[in-house]
Amino acid sequence: MLIGLIGKPNCGKSTFFKASTLANVEIGNRPFVTIAPHHGVGYVKIDCIDKEFGTQCNPRTGFCINHMRFVPVDLMDVAGLVEGASEGKGLGNQFLDDLRQADAFIQIIDVSGTTDSGGKEGKGDPVLDIKMLENELDLWYLGIFKKVWKTFSRSLQQNKENFAKAVAKQFSGLKVTEDHVKKTILQSGLNSEKAAQWTDVELKKFARSLRELTKPMIIAANKIDKPLARQNYDQLRADFPHRIIIPCSADSELALREAAKAGLINYVPGERDFKINHEKLNDKQKKALESIKENVLDIYTEGTGVQSILNSVVFSLLKYLAVFPAGASKLADSKGNVLPDCYLLPEGSTALDFAATIHTDFAKNFVKAIDARSKKALGKNYILKHRDAMEIVTK
Repeated sequence: MLIGLIGKPNCGKSTFFKASTLANVEIGNRPFVTIAPHHGVGYVKIDCIDKEFGTQCNPRTGFCINHMRFVPVDLMDVAGLVEGASEGKGLGNQFLDDLRQADAFIQIIDVSGTTDSGGKEGKGDPVLDIKMLENELDLWYLGIFKKVWKTFSRSLQQNKENFAKAVAKQFSGLKVTEDHVKKTILQSGLNSEKAAQWTDVELKKFARSLRELTKPMIIAANKIDKPLARQNYDQLRADFPHRIIIPCSADSELALREAAKAGLINYVPGERDFKINHEKLNDKQKKALESIKENVLDIYTEGTGVQSILNSVVFSLLKYLAVFPAGASKLADSKGNVLPDCYLLPEGSTALDFAATIHTDFAKNFVKAIDARSKKALGKNYILKHRDAMEIVTK
């Protein structure tokens, strides 16, 4: 999957991206620091199953700390979005085109309200930031739809063309499927049989519903440790009660991960504490870490929020499952790596889907799956559960 980091300029997207990936990207207190999109690997965090088997895994991809498994996901940081982006303002056209293949968005906002709508230092309004960005995304979808609407609606009337199939074809570049279109029609309450008579208001309603379904979004309330941030965060929760909004300090997470990488502290991403290696720290470093603990970790149950946000996107928003290939008699692969892999699959996936994820030949020659815990044989239609571990037997 691909997760896109979006937001207005200078809200902390690049800091969040670097904190998640430790990639070498430029961070600056000015708009449009990011021009070309950055791609990197972040990680979701789950309880590893190795502890249940009395062993220690050694992943081929990702890593494991204290029996916490970190599974890789693709992240993309794109240029900041300003009002009018759907019409090409700022870096709008490039920004939106970069986002076509994303499966979900993390909207990063400056919850402290210290940057204006263009990303310059000044007074901002986090509530308006959310509304602006969502409106631009809706107009993006609407623009794609309206480009062909006259021809499209005429074809629907004359040829009785299948609405869901025709719309999915028009939006195929955004990973829209026929099922997405059918669900959008049901959720929006619009009549697809009379689509040719839809008003501009109904067209926008359809575009918005389709966007919300195909590009689900979580909100990262960044810079939560700054003055007025908590007050603004509470206002966001009141104004957007049905959204997932998580307090976040990307700066703090980046500082902790870089300190851990340098061996100055022991820190597991997503935890609310760390252990200082006192002999390696100077007074300035100690003071900075104490500030993070006092102003972020001791206050918010999500810690710095970065790990919680990544996990929430994958497991709560997209509803994916983590599944381990594991032999019924041994957990290591032919090279001796214990539980080397962990795959992320959509909710509702079957044992056959899991086999295909590992290798297409496994699906073609599928005989059965074996649960590594219970040793029970499972058929191809077995519905996977989160943290399942199984062996695929082929003919």
